[in-house]
Amino acid sequence: MNKKEIVLDLVNKIKNSNVEEFNIMEICGTHTQSISKMGIRNLFYPKINLISGPGCPVCVTSEGYIDAAIELLNKENIILTTFGDLMKVKGSEENLIDKRQKGKRIKIIYSPLDALKIAKENESFEVVFLAVGFETTAPLIGLAVKRAKESNINNFSILSGLKIMKPVMKTILNDKECGVNGIICPGHVAVITGADYFKFIKEQYDISAVVTGFESLDILSAIYFLISQKQSKFENLYRTCVTSSGNLFAKEIIESCFLKDDCTWRGIGKINKSGLYLNKGYEEFDALKKFELSIKENRENSCVCGEIILGKKCPSDCSFFGKKCTPSHPIGPCMVSSEGSCSIYFRYRGENYE
Repeated sequence: MNKKEIVLDLVNKIKNSNVEEFNIMEICGTHTQSISKMGIRNLFYPKINLISGPGCPVCVTSEGYIDAAIELLNKENIILTTFGDLMKVKGSEENLIDKRQKGKRIKIIYSPLDALKIAKENESFEVVFLAVGFETTAPLIGLAVKRAKESNINNFSILSGLKIMKPVMKTILNDKECGVNGIICPGHVAVITGADYFKFIKEQYDISAVVTGFESLDILSAIYFLISQKQSKFENLYRTCVTSSGNLFAKEIIESCFLKDDCTWRGIGKINKSGLYLNKGYEEFDALKKFELSIKENRENSCVCGEIILGKKCPSDCSFFGKKCTPSHPIGPCMVSSEGSCSIYFRYRGENYE
């Protein structure tokens, strides 16, 4: 059979399966995009319910973190560098777009190494990189810090908002009202951590889980695998990119640069040992310590982004969705990023159930 025939065969097998009300959570913004773009979410609903979890790092960046970044901008000789998606995320009062319109120095970059270059070229300024992401981006951020230390670039630092996936996944699965029957693990994270990182889902929670890619055949294969198990099972279906042990070089950078500590996830709250922060060997590049800042958290939200991130509600359950809250005028963080559930549902709203 060719690829098209295999896809159609899988669709028919899933539709004709005996499962009822099977809940599958994907925890990766790219998976959420692919599922919505290809109409897979609506294809099997309500028999199979595809739920979006906390797969967008920008969406879970806390209000207090943004406030700390804005506080940095109130100091003299600061150049703030950031990924573009973070610009619209609101703190307690303002976002970074507001501050740039007021003349503050904020540069949108595509790599932390770009921030390092800016620091080299602007020695009279302090250059701070807003380090937001999961295990996927942590190695490159760690590499930038290592190079700064090796090259004595002392006007460079990071404000760490880095998070790791296992603690938040445990938070979801520990909830007695969770109701998840299967997990599609975050594929990009698995490239770094290795597939074995996610075996705890089966071993500790007796729930089937799968690592898979982002094409239609990948996702359909993952769904079929999950609904076909009589007993919980874990499988790596993305072996072209994901090994059992992951990228050893990238993991070594994370382990050598960072330590784990408690971290606040927007809409969820504090999760123990879920954040990555620079260890003592690199603490001179920690913006919090360098500028004597603290991150003060408030438990906000005027929308239901927290429940959406946890998979308890879908974006269309929010009264603001598509009305007061749109990608051009976002209220909640899930509408800000291109990887946010609300933004994706809005973009492909004709393909998502209401």
